Amino acid sequence: MERSESGSAYSINNARRSWLWLLAAIPFLACANGLNSVPLAAWLAPAFLLRFVRMQRPAIGLPVAYVLLTAAMGFQFRGMIPIPGVWYVVFLMCFGITLVAPYVIDRFLSTRLSCIPRSLVFPSSWVLAEYLVSLSPFGTWGSAAYSQYGDLALLQVLSITGLEGVTFLIGWFAAVMNGLMEEGRSSQRAMVSASVCIGTIGLVVLVGGLRLSVYPPDAQTVRIASLSRPKLTTEVSNTLWEHAFTSGLSLEEQHQFQKWGDSVADTLFDQIRHEADAGARMVFWSEGGVWIEKEREAMLIERGKDLAANKKIYLGMSLCAIDWKPSVHVEIKLILIDPKGQVAWEYRKTQLVPGLEAATAIPGDGRLQVLETPYGRLSSIICFDADFPRLISQAGDVGADIVLNPSNDGRGIDPWHTQMASFRSIEQGFSQIRQTYEGLSAAYDYQGRTLAAMDDFATGSHVMTSEVPTKGTRTLYGILGDWLVGACLIGLLLLTVQSYYARRGA
Repeated sequence: MERSESGSAYSINNARRSWLWLLAAIPFLACANGLNSVPLAAWLAPAFLLRFVRMQRPAIGLPVAYVLLTAAMGFQFRGMIPIPGVWYVVFLMCFGITLVAPYVIDRFLSTRLSCIPRSLVFPSSWVLAEYLVSLSPFGTWGSAAYSQYGDLALLQVLSITGLEGVTFLIGWFAAVMNGLMEEGRSSQRAMVSASVCIGTIGLVVLVGGLRLSVYPPDAQTVRIASLSRPKLTTEVSNTLWEHAFTSGLSLEEQHQFQKWGDSVADTLFDQIRHEADAGARMVFWSEGGVWIEKEREAMLIERGKDLAANKKIYLGMSLCAIDWKPSVHVEIKLILIDPKGQVAWEYRKTQLVPGLEAATAIPGDGRLQVLETPYGRLSSIICFDADFPRLISQAGDVGADIVLNPSNDGRGIDPWHTQMASFRSIEQGFSQIRQTYEGLSAAYDYQGRTLAAMDDFATGSHVMTSEVPTKGTRTLYGILGDWLVGACLIGLLLLTVQSYYARRGA
């Protein structure tokens, strides 16, 4: 017994068997991304789920896929998204729309296309969906490409396509495997489509591996010391922090806050002297390493100038300058001081984390700074900035060799957030040092190799030293930007036209 829908016939038996594919997809979806991501699962999950959607009625398959993808997102990123209560559920429901969109487009657009064009609908739609999400305040969080962290041979394609290239390959693999299952191995078109896809993935991995082995960074290195904010016995209480951003601080609480900030600064300056004497030519500390009242900021900067000039180092002072009146607002910034004791730049964090930070902090102007040094061209970003490739593309535009990235995470996003940031180094061709308070600190070269790493939760020193190449490289992605997004948009439009005329002809 068969039914016809949108001109394509399917059997009720196929619809029943589709649930087996759904069951197969569930365990892979759970670990396809996020906290417990398994790289292979990221390739298999969409292949199985797409099989379910194509075999099932749209009225059943698409809602089920939406619910499953939304639930998988909640599980994959549990504890990582700082949205409270019911708003977290609302966020997941909205994000789920972007996750299921490629399946919706594939289900309705590919039915009239032949095997090879049909295989391009799903990956192109997925790339466009992820690109639209990246324009939101959450940046590239949730991108399927991040599931492949650690596979450096594959990830070298980031230097050509950005994140979109990895997402496209994963989606393309899912689509061609479905085409092969639909038409069978006896179909020459399906075999050609699968062979081209698998061959392309193999070529990407092969060329990436050759890049790693034949063209590694060979420039001289510079010793960079990076520090996390020390945890003192005189830490301010949670109650004081709550008062600071709600009812305001009393005079006694302001005195406690000031005393704590001075103690942190004294400890950091002592550590900087030690690291400079040990040979570090650049030293900086993690995001918000020192919280200080706005009216006392200039005094602290003068201390930094004296220290940098005395030790002949480049000093990055990551501050949270807070102004209590008339309402609380914060400047999250990195002040770079050169070996002559002069302020080279003051960079203020551009991308603010949605929530309390976005409500109280003053965003920067979105322009990355660059400084020519004997150790290469130096630039900086701050934490959440690294989740926005279009902002970081400026580092490639100015030819940055080394990027300092003071950060502040927490157990919920450790080590995931640092791993995400490493992708920017491969994309734009710079080495990066991400020093993270309460998280994974790591230094990466421009091919994504880990040069140094330190877990802030498992160490007592809170100091990381790394030997970093003084020369970066220009990448095709750094020059052309999101060219693959444009190609996918044009391709999807052409496929839509082809599907339309094929439907009219039928």
